[in-house]
Amino acid sequence: QVQLVESGGGLVQAGGSLRLSCTASGFTFETYAVGWFRQAPGKERERVAAIDWSSTLTYYVDSVEGRFTISRDNAKNTVYLQMNSLKPEDRGVYYCAADRDYSVFMRGYGIQYWGKGTLVTVSS
Repeated sequence: QVQLVESGGGLVQAGGSLRLSCTASGFTFETYAVGWFRQAPGKERERVAAIDWSSTLTYYVDSVEGRFTISRDNAKNTVYLQMNSLKPEDRGVYYCAADRDYSVFMRGYGIQYWGKGTLVTVSS
């Protein structure tokens, strides 16, 4: 059974930091690209960051570039999102996703596996 389980969300003040984790099971994680998406209330889901299977390629949406860092530990089947200098507009449910093809993260749709999300709230 494929699972992506996110953790690390919570309430933080603006300017603070959080580290999200997503642990995978049920598929060969080390051969998959993984990424993070977020969805704020009343808004469409937004692509945040992605990383290929070997950590060679990474992508960040412009609004988080320089503040967020995506990384992975294939030995632990886990992908991380370090979020620094958080802003109120970073709030939302953060979802982890995985697909064999890194290029689908550039499109932002048609991704094979999804987690259920973890809530991030940033107070001003």
